[in-house]
Amino acid sequence: MIEVKNLTKRFGSNYAVNDISFTVNDGEILGFLGPNGAGKTTTMNMITGYISATSGDCIINGADILAQPEKAKKNIGYLPENPPLYNDMTVMEYLNFVAEIKKVKPAERKKSVRTLMETVKITDMKNRLTKNLSKGYRQRVGLAQAMMGNPDVLILDEPTIGLDPKQINEMREVIKSLGKKHTVILSSHILTEVSAMCDRVMIISRGKIVASDTTENLSAAFAGAGKLLIRVKAERERVLDALSQIPGISAGGEISREAGTLDFTITSEEDTDIREAVFNAMHRNGISLLMMKPFDVSLEDIFLQVTSSDGGEAQ
Repeated sequence: MIEVKNLTKRFGSNYAVNDISFTVNDGEILGFLGPNGAGKTTTMNMITGYISATSGDCIINGADILAQPEKAKKNIGYLPENPPLYNDMTVMEYLNFVAEIKKVKPAERKKSVRTLMETVKITDMKNRLTKNLSKGYRQRVGLAQAMMGNPDVLILDEPTIGLDPKQINEMREVIKSLGKKHTVILSSHILTEVSAMCDRVMIISRGKIVASDTTENLSAAFAGAGKLLIRVKAERERVLDALSQIPGISAGGEISREAGTLDFTITSEEDTDIREAVFNAMHRNGISLLMMKPFDVSLEDIFLQVTSSDGGEAQ
């Protein structure tokens, strides 16, 4: 488990991270999002003990990262945005080196290295110098070093950057499987990947947490209960006339991608469930209702909305 309490990092008079608190539970994958300069990397660096906090605490499985650094760091595997590879080592040499400095027992090193290479699919690169690897394979080797020693906590900064679509799918499955045995904080700018991999999303903006919940709950909260998307087969004026018979709603429409149909977004002023009223209005007016579903707000829409007040960047 990760516990962050009133964490603050100040550079001079500028707050990069400003009094944030959150918890990541055992076996949870947390998507950590924010604009460039919002404080994501600074927060992750404080959690790992790479930099110290101005104030506040980071507790890793009960151990304070500053007061008990060795005990806390034994529980952490970290993949920074630029993997910390030694260019003149082969993949096998590098992972054996990581196993040694992480104090993996000598009798277990060979098996650990082999298992991790198979997990992230780099076995066929084991004898290649890391400097000759593509960006995607460097990311995989970086993930393997983070997983070495089977730490309880994994902190992954942009783990899918530089990967092609096939590699992204493979990495997504690896990370999702890690959530069954590890606590994971995942930072990424690829919001579709965050939605697919993470149990919960937290968005930071200008050093403050501005949203934290599951993607589904955030979408419902930002869309509102009384917002629908419908698709109909009828003239625009006829549909608007039918909808005008429902009190307290507003509607906007546009041509859909399906030929001969229109899509309408309908919003209730009182934020109530209007599905039955809309269905009955279409039926009374003889309008073919082809689709009706709650209006989905994407993670990208939520991200843009909660970070749109940024007037500049934190450090």
